[in-house]
Formats: sequence, structure tokens, C-alpha cells
Amino acid sequence: MQSVQEKVDALTLEEKIKLISGADMWHSNSIKRLNIPAFKMTDGPNGARGIGGLKGKKSASFPIGTAMGATWNTDLIKKVGKALAEETKAKGAHILLGPTVNMHRSPVAGRNFECFSEDPYLTQKLAVAYITGLQAEGVGACVKHYVCNDQEYDRYKLSSDVSERALREIYLVPFEAAIKEAKSWSIMSAYNRVNGTWASEHHGLLDEVLKKEWGFAGLVISDWYGTYSSNVIPSGLDLEMPGPARWTNEEKVLKSVELDPSIVEKIDDKVKRLLLVLERIGTANHLLEEEQEIDNPDHRKLIQEVGQEAIVLLKNENQTLPLEFPENGTLAVIGPSAKVTQFQGGGSSQVTPHYMVSPL
Repeated sequence: MQSVQEKVDALTLEEKIKLISGADMWHSNSIKRLNIPAFKMTDGPNGARGIGGLKGKKSASFPIGTAMGATWNTDLIKKVGKALAEETKAKGAHILLGPTVNMHRSPVAGRNFECFSEDPYLTQKLAVAYITGLQAEGVGACVKHYVCNDQEYDRYKLSSDVSERALREIYLVPFEAAIKEAKSWSIMSAYNRVNGTWASEHHGLLDEVLKKEWGFAGLVISDWYGTYSSNVIPSGLDLEMPGPARWTNEEKVLKSVELDPSIVEKIDDKVKRLLLVLERIGTANHLLEEEQEIDNPDHRKLIQEVGQEAIVLLKNENQTLPLEFPENGTLAVIGPSAKVTQFQGGGSSQVTPHYMVSPL
């Protein structure tokens, strides 16, 4: 069997360029000549959605990130990670795009529900548990969004301007634990800028902090369409998604190499990281021609357990709960969410569940 380095040496420059760009919305590229397979990714983090989106196969829908955070139970969240690995395999995928470990820093941030907490310590502990459970079953985590992606409004344009101390003590904490403790196989760069520089081409955060300081050996994947210039070619970004590539295509990369031949060394490093992830995943273990929807009773039980532990009662004045009323009494259930269950947020984390139970 060829080593990673031998495979890199056997690739042409054009083949290397192909590997650092996505093939389509959810797959990496393959190189059939050298038997290098593609791998498949699927949206998360509270379910494995598959490539069909909300019109595709049904999936188990686990409680959202803030609900997981409210459990304060690392053992339970590790079980969630293991269950999500099974769900990911049922969709024929190798990497689940999660967990989301950004901080709750703005009360109106549109994806707060997807993140665990406003507390970096709690977030890091749950992230490590989630990733450990997931990857123990041969499915790669893609911890996201690195870094300071803490509001949705104007996220493709805004700059999160943050001091070094706040960056180190708050925003980077869960990512560092995900890399150093849980050994996450991949990480997703954020849409936003950090102190004026796009996160997907940020030399300080990707090369200096993530890869050199933390020793990250995995793959840096862009958020979908979260690349903005040819600066991503020499940067620490390893895989541009989705395909076909906008900035790491053959024409642009060859032009960059012509201007600066040393970029080839950086491309080799990107390819090595991708091949290492392929080795870890073991792609032959869960390649399915057709995605499956498996309503696993064990997953139902776990979803209920997490939901129950997520319930937080702040005050029970005069023992109002549990409610007591006459044997033939009635209870009013009021509001638009009585019949239609509001159990998850929208966007990339949303799945089509096997079943729903409404308050009514």
C-alpha cells in the first residue's frame, strides 16, 4: 500500500489542484488513476440530512445545540455523537458538518440555537464529547465555524474585530479543545472577516495558530461559498467547497504557481491533509449507492433523554408544577405553535424528521 507521501509524489500538479477543490455540492474529487476515492459530507450538527436536503430522506432530529448545552452532560452528548455517526453512515457520508461551537455573543444571532452556549468552558467540554463519540465510530467531525462567526446579519461582509485576549480566552477555546483533545479530523472556516481579513484566507489563524501552534494535522474546509479571492490558494485553507471551484480551479492555481513556484509546497501540504483524512475515514466502510432513512428506536430513546435533560426550570413558586386540575378539567393550549411543533432552527442544520409530537 502506498504511503501518503508516495501518493503525493505520484500526483501531477493538475491532479493535486483537482483534490483541493470540491467536485460538487457534497463530494470531494477522486483521482481514479491512483485509486484515490472521493469522500462525502453531509450537513449537521443535530442530524445527518443527506444530499437531498429537506426534500430528501428523513433523518433523526436530535435536540438543537442550546438544548444539548443545557444538559451539562458530557456522557450523554458523547452518546449523541455515536448516534449521529450511525445516522451519517445511513446517508452514505463520511464527514458530518458539526458540531457548531461559536459563542452566543449577540442575543439576535440567527444561529445561536445551533451552538452550545455563551460559556467557552461548557462549549469546549461538550464539543470534545460530541466529536469523540462521532469519530470513535469512523465518521469525521468538521467543527465550525472558525472563528468569530457570531452573527448572521451581513456575515459575508462583516469583520469581527476582537482583541487578542478576547480571542484567546473566549472564541478560540472550544476550537482548541476540539483539535487538541478530540483530534477533530476537519474544521470549517467561517464566512466573516476577523480583524479585517477573511477567515478562509487568514494566515495568522489558519497557519500560525491552528496548524503550527495547535499542531492540527487535519483538513481545513471552507464554508460553502465562503471563499472570496485567490488568496485562499497560498493560505491555510485546504479544500474549497462546493465544487466546481471558484478560486482553486486549475486556471487560477496554475497562474499563482507561475508567479510564485513555492506555492506548490503549500498545495502538497493541502493534499497530504486530505489524503490523511481519507485514511482515517476508511471510505470503503460506508459507501452507499442510495441514502437510507432508518427510524432507529434507540435513537428515539436517546433523543427523548436529551430533551428531558435539556429542560431547565428556573423557578417553581408555590409548587405550581406539576399542574393539578380536576379529573374532568380542561387545559388551554394557546398559540400558533400548539399544532405545529417548533423543535429545530432553520438553515443548514434543519432535517426532515421521522415523526413529530406537538404540544397539543
